[in-house]
Amino acid sequence: MTEQDEYAVKYSVARRFIIKLGIIAHGYGPSAARLESYLTQVIESLGYNGVFQSNRAEITYAFWKDDPMDQIIHIERVEKGSFNMAKLARVGEVVESVVDGDIDLHEAYKQLLEIDDLPNPWGPLAKAVSFLFIGVGFSGLMSGNLLDIYFAGALALLVYANVYIAHKYEGRFFELLPFTSAFSVGVITAVLKIYFPEINVSVVVLAAIISIIPGFTVSAGIVEIVSDHVVSGSANLIAGVIYLLKQFFGAWFGLATVEILLQTTPVSAVPSETLGVWLFIPLLFIGLGIAYQSLMRDFPWVMLCCLVSYLGVLFGNSFEIQYLGTLMGAITANIYGNIWARKFNRPTSIVLVPAITVMVSGSVGFQGLLIAATEETARGLDQFLQMFIVALVISAGLLIANTIVRPKVTL
Repeated sequence: MTEQDEYAVKYSVARRFIIKLGIIAHGYGPSAARLESYLTQVIESLGYNGVFQSNRAEITYAFWKDDPMDQIIHIERVEKGSFNMAKLARVGEVVESVVDGDIDLHEAYKQLLEIDDLPNPWGPLAKAVSFLFIGVGFSGLMSGNLLDIYFAGALALLVYANVYIAHKYEGRFFELLPFTSAFSVGVITAVLKIYFPEINVSVVVLAAIISIIPGFTVSAGIVEIVSDHVVSGSANLIAGVIYLLKQFFGAWFGLATVEILLQTTPVSAVPSETLGVWLFIPLLFIGLGIAYQSLMRDFPWVMLCCLVSYLGVLFGNSFEIQYLGTLMGAITANIYGNIWARKFNRPTSIVLVPAITVMVSGSVGFQGLLIAATEETARGLDQFLQMFIVALVISAGLLIANTIVRPKVTL
């Protein structure tokens, strides 16, 4: 084989590796901006050139060796997967091994294929526990009373059962997941309200389904739009809002069904003493770490980032300036994530995504829609619009943090 032929083979292998890297990494949660920057860095480290565009449905690859006018274009349709920080971390490790020269591209390609087949570090039982912890933790964070917290946790397990069935059988089950899960929670909560008038319906319903509310998708969409990734950002934003509307209609229809069939009338919640928020914050953080499939070695750092973010929110809120808490939470979380990624050479998303989830705007939007449908329309719609403001504030916080501490190019 001549030297020119050998170079052509290496170039072909490098392209195949980058294409596979983009497809696999796309399914584990990084934003379009992170994925594109990462692919560019990797292809350049291999001695070639490339330009990449990623959105929710496809990735476009353009490769060239010397002349940028002589490009090889490849377009790959992809599906938006669920966040999986364990597999995202392993993808990052494979790439680092390639860049450092520890393994060749053939071996790296083989390892990428194996990563997709690896079992998750947290199985179905642990995932069910995460739904329970998130439901209980979030209802406590919303200052729910003891009954609110108890019922939210129990109904969160019901939501997980819906999720498990939807992922197992897919098809129509998966398409109907946002509606059916919210509908079942709405029906049961409305019945419980008859016998336990002191429960807060919005707290119970929201906390029960919070694990599948697409708040991060909405926030990420606006962040990408602000970062000039308009196509990807718009797709994520629209997908998130549509999913949120399906959940709202499911919950509202469930509540209305019980009211019509049983001829009940809404009863205001009886005020009761709320429990300490700090009792439930650790449960929420642990639940998020499990839900995002964080590796055990990353778990303490994920918990610490969530805590740093929450303390930033509390610090900002202490000045009693609207949205300042959200801004400070996003800034502190991203600064922490950037420093952590530089120190440990691991993807920033591992610690940043769970921390930002604590502040995501989807819960604000869902609660606003529920209030608009069941109580005060004007106040509810105003709160729904706040969802977009919160997302913009989060994006501003991330941009400010990246200015303070320059981010390392990671997934």
